[in-house]
Amino acid sequence: MEVTVNAVKFKASEALLEFIDKKAKKVETLLPQASKVDVSLKVDKEHDVCNKVADVHVAVAGEDLFASKQCDTFEEAVDNCLDALKHQIEKLKDKWRK
Repeated sequence: MEVTVNAVKFKASEALLEFIDKKAKKVETLLPQASKVDVSLKVDKEHDVCNKVADVHVAVAGEDLFASKQCDTFEEAVDNCLDALKHQIEKLKDKWRK
């Protein structure tokens, strides 16, 4: 599974990239059919406290899953996105079972 990270208007640290890669690989264990995970990171309104935005897009044959969260840190935003995606994955699996 391919994982791509796009940091908008800043350079993401190696630690952040490794964190995202590790978390995104969990999607593969939950949904082996996933072919690609795209993560986009941006800072929304620099003067705000809760200004880190993560958008996570998972490509699956015939389906696309997406989550977007805004938090204090990118790590928290990515974690929250993956939590939301877990629910979407469960719904998708239920749909496939029917």
